[in-house]
Amino acid sequence: MTQTIQVVAIGGTTRPNSSSEKALRIAAQAAKDAGAQVSFITGTDLLMPIYDTQSTERAAESLHLIERIRHADGVLISSPGYHGGMSGLIKNAIDYLEDLSGERRPYLDGRAVGCVAVAHGWQASVTTLHQLRQITHALRGWPTPMGAAVNTAETQFSADGTLEDLAAHAALTRVGTQVVDFAEAFTAHRN
Repeated sequence: MTQTIQVVAIGGTTRPNSSSEKALRIAAQAAKDAGAQVSFITGTDLLMPIYDTQSTERAAESLHLIERIRHADGVLISSPGYHGGMSGLIKNAIDYLEDLSGERRPYLDGRAVGCVAVAHGWQASVTTLHQLRQITHALRGWPTPMGAAVNTAETQFSADGTLEDLAAHAALTRVGTQVVDFAEAFTAHRN
């Protein structure tokens, strides 16, 4: 009997249907197509109080994020590139993973993590992707071999969320598929 892989897709901006959320949804659809159950934490779900190491009080949104990650086999993270780095909204959500530090599987331990960065230019999209991958390593996660940097100066998302650039679309799809493939391998190993 096989277990359904649980993937949490985190990302976007507070602007509905942002480019980084559209990219996240393409990767998430590939994860669903590969058999995973995907839950989303996007848009205003990401409006959490600034992570405070001095307080144990948590807003409902923060508790929801922590609980989803606690039970996740894989994670997809998509951040816009702001001024050469990830958005504060995404970084703050990631900071809440500190609440998992004392767990049997601390932080992102043993979880496949697909990283996606979207920016208007290669410099910001690539540096943001690099930051997401570095943070994943620091939090003991396993970044997928494929990461996706989407440059919206060269390609655009259509109104329905598809991407004009077939290579960028393929990269996003590969990220979502690899999260499931690696999560299945990790789950089989743990069991």
